[in-house]
Amino acid sequence: MEAPVLPTELASLSWLIGLWVGVGTGQYPTIDDFRFGQEVSFSHDGRPFLSYASRSWLLDDDGNRVKPLAAESGFLRPGPGNTVEMQLAHSTGYAEIWYGKIEVTGIEQAKITGARAELRTDLVARTESAKEYSEGYRLYGLVDGRLLWTFDMSAMGEPMSNHLAATLHPMEESL
Repeated sequence: MEAPVLPTELASLSWLIGLWVGVGTGQYPTIDDFRFGQEVSFSHDGRPFLSYASRSWLLDDDGNRVKPLAAESGFLRPGPGNTVEMQLAHSTGYAEIWYGKIEVTGIEQAKITGARAELRTDLVARTESAKEYSEGYRLYGLVDGRLLWTFDMSAMGEPMSNHLAATLHPMEESL
């Protein structure tokens, strides 16, 4: 089966498409620091949006998977003027609406080699059993062929501060 043609509207997000795998760190004033492994997938089916899925695992000191952590999925939709909106649902009981901007910082031979997506929550909804979380900030960047990302949040009565950061590498095979 042939891959669907990339819609023109997705050109500024094309650098995200694929499977990314790597390791990150987590911290927050209310928890112990930890290391995690992560798989992130961005894909499209020919329509003008990206599908997104992420899953992560707690890692021990040797890099072995200890237990599953978070899972989230959603969609990124490009808008006018390099804007983007993202809708996410989390296994931990959250649903979010994010808005932001895409900036392409490098192009070589008609391929994006550097870019960033900066997003902030507009809406955070949570189930009754989910922990208090009120605001988020995400930054994704394509740097030297790697996907770097960070997540800051305001939760549990704490001001906005960094919670997660990871460096992911492209993988050829799919999830």
